[in-house]
Amino acid sequence: MNLWLFPGQPLQREALQPEDDDFLAIDRLCRERCGYDLVNHQPLAGAELSPHTMLQLYGVAFSLYRARRLRREGVQPGLIAEHSLGIYAALSACGSLNEGDALELACRIGVCMAVMGAQQQYALGCAIGISQVAVELAAAGAEVFIANYNTSSHFLLAGPAAGIEAALAACQAAGAFSVSQFPCEAPLHTPLLAEIRDQLTAIVADYRFQEPRIPLVEHLAQTRLTAATIPGFVVDELLQPVYWEHTWQQLRATGFERCIEVGSGRALTKFNRWIDGEATP
Repeated sequence: MNLWLFPGQPLQREALQPEDDDFLAIDRLCRERCGYDLVNHQPLAGAELSPHTMLQLYGVAFSLYRARRLRREGVQPGLIAEHSLGIYAALSACGSLNEGDALELACRIGVCMAVMGAQQQYALGCAIGISQVAVELAAAGAEVFIANYNTSSHFLLAGPAAGIEAALAACQAAGAFSVSQFPCEAPLHTPLLAEIRDQLTAIVADYRFQEPRIPLVEHLAQTRLTAATIPGFVVDELLQPVYWEHTWQQLRATGFERCIEVGSGRALTKFNRWIDGEATP
């Protein structure tokens, strides 16, 4: 059985862009459904897309492209899992949404979240080499949140920029061997997004989700999504943390034969090796 993993937003675009028909087909969908020029990574005339939203769209589009290429090579998934904004491409890969709807949904949610960045300065913070308890104490003291529990010692924080700076300083003082801060438009995977929950719910309600043809495991409680549970999850996952370490441990128990990260970069592959290394006696 092949396990396909769909990663979230990449930090940057790939150095070299594909030029084959599948990439150009995804580019056409991006233009038609989102006003986004995938090839040149820029908005079309009249499209109001921020740099962060475009990077989110690039991540979804590249995952859709990779899924196309794998299927063209005869590689089919038996199980699918997703991390953060990887949910949109994963919904297409499992047969719940078509590619165009997956891109459009990601775009509309990204635009909705970008509005928060115009009202307050938010940031993400990465802390590595420190315990979960220590990070939770640092986050609580600075009034920010843990957005991603990627491994037992790799965490992503989200919240107001000043709070992230204070939390990372506390993490470093507690022994973290690496901390870094990045600007963002919205505190993704935190309860702070509750202020736009009604808008997000209204966006998701515009789409009809089909029953997944391939099992899709979600990153909150590691359940298999259904047509009935997908709409709620798509909103809820934006307000709650990503529990990747737990998710990978559950996926390991399925007995898959081959794991493929279907997207830009290899972030999940690195996390998985880290988690597996800790489990090795």
